[in-house]
Amino acid sequence: MQPLLRDRRMILGAALVFTGAILFSTKAVIVKLAYRYEVDSISLLALRMLFSLPFFLLVASLSGRQKKYRGHPLSRKDGLQILFLGVVGYYLASLLDFLGLQYVTASLERLILFVYPTLVLLIGATVFREPVTRRQLGALVLTYLGISIAFSEGFLLSGDQHFVLGAGLIFFGAMAYAVYIVGSGRLLPRIGTLRFTSLAMTAAAVAVLAHHGIAYHWQLFGFPPQVYGLALLMALIATVIPSFLISEGIRNIGSGNASIIGSIGPISTIVLAYFFLGEQLGWLQWIGTVLVIGGVLVITIGKGS
Repeated sequence: MQPLLRDRRMILGAALVFTGAILFSTKAVIVKLAYRYEVDSISLLALRMLFSLPFFLLVASLSGRQKKYRGHPLSRKDGLQILFLGVVGYYLASLLDFLGLQYVTASLERLILFVYPTLVLLIGATVFREPVTRRQLGALVLTYLGISIAFSEGFLLSGDQHFVLGAGLIFFGAMAYAVYIVGSGRLLPRIGTLRFTSLAMTAAAVAVLAHHGIAYHWQLFGFPPQVYGLALLMALIATVIPSFLISEGIRNIGSGNASIIGSIGPISTIVLAYFFLGEQLGWLQWIGTVLVIGGVLVITIGKGS
């Protein structure tokens, strides 16, 4: 590839990931705004997936018709793996995240979720016996020290007796997403980014809607109009568009570079939460944020080198 074309591809990829990361970071803020209208977390998640599902079904259909996939249908094993990863990575992770957001701020939620690269590292070390370097160990210490500092001040400032529960739910949501990242990394090269992402998200949407049907009998039409507007906004701005922007960005610049650029996410959430929710971080939480971002960057840069 010519240097000029390579540079343009890198710039385009970086811009796509940067934009996608900022759009993804709006999710927590939109959820907190929707909770002001007394909507429960399961119904809000169901509305998000209901509005997102047509777009993912369309992309799944179009990607399946591409020449490179013709004559290469998914095997039963691939289908089951995609189903499992979609349910774990987007249904379970989103469910835990939405439940946790009832008790913690949007800023702290994004910070806790951002530790997923460290969890990917730990899963690789414990499950697949991948070696962990001293640099990575130092990054882990830095990251979890930052989380501990931010968590301790958030706990003191929140005054909510369920704060620990909320933070724990979000952390396990990050762990579920890390499982998705580990699994998808082994399937994406063979299945394709668009096809895998759209099918995994479709599986997650079906699981969410089934959950809502069992728990609430699909009673989704009695909420204030603002809830539907926010759910649609979340589906488009914080789900469909950024998922494909980041997928295309990763294709252009690689996952390592994308992870580094994606570190804008926590900062973007903090800024948005300040303007739309009136949230403010204490100075200890700022220190924790810097440590977490620094630790994750050390890990992702190390992977890319």
